Amino acid sequence: MIGIIGAMKIEIERINDAMENVEKSLISGIVFTKGTLYGKEVVTAVCGVGKVFAAVCAEAMILKFKPEIIINTGVAGTLTDELSIGDVAVATGVLQHDMDTSPLGDPVGLISGINMVEIPSDAELGGKIAKCVEKLGVKVKMGAVASGDQFINNEEKKAWIRDNFGAIACEMEGAAIGQTAFVNSVKFAVIRAISDGDGGEMDYNTFLKKSAETAAEAVKGLVKGEI
Repeated sequence: MIGIIGAMKIEIERINDAMENVEKSLISGIVFTKGTLYGKEVVTAVCGVGKVFAAVCAEAMILKFKPEIIINTGVAGTLTDELSIGDVAVATGVLQHDMDTSPLGDPVGLISGINMVEIPSDAELGGKIAKCVEKLGVKVKMGAVASGDQFINNEEKKAWIRDNFGAIACEMEGAAIGQTAFVNSVKFAVIRAISDGDGGEMDYNTFLKKSAETAAEAVKGLVKGEI
């Protein structure tokens, strides 16, 4: 079973449209769509925006459907000159830039309980996703992806995240899904097509659909030929 999670319908609908033998379940207010995609068992969900919704969704998916892997697909803002709108970031690891217990002497971003700042994603799975992106003729870069419950649209904050964590992209769900998968011993990957850069919310509103579709097509390619 392959689990696929996106924050918004636009990030998942192309995958759902290609599925067969579809069954839907409602758990914790989230619709899970189970079916087959290119002959493989898949379950998808639109989790909603933010880390709490993402974690609730991932935990429910793991407990109910028991996926062997979880892929988080969607869009992100770039933190590097090496990724422009339409390019793709594939996570080597995920972190929470808004997790901060540093007044207690901890490193910024440390996740209490597992004592990690960056949670590594599955290297083999990430490499396969990157190859699928390249087959689409799209530029791809692998690196850390940062999550937080904020839409980051100013250069000072972007620079702070980049300088403190070495992240190449920022978004709002991947690290929560990654942490949930990690504590449940489930392999995970995060793919993010870049929808916004210096233009912030203007870029996002303009390029959201095309970027979300790029990520979804790469995930479909992975399911069809690489797993």
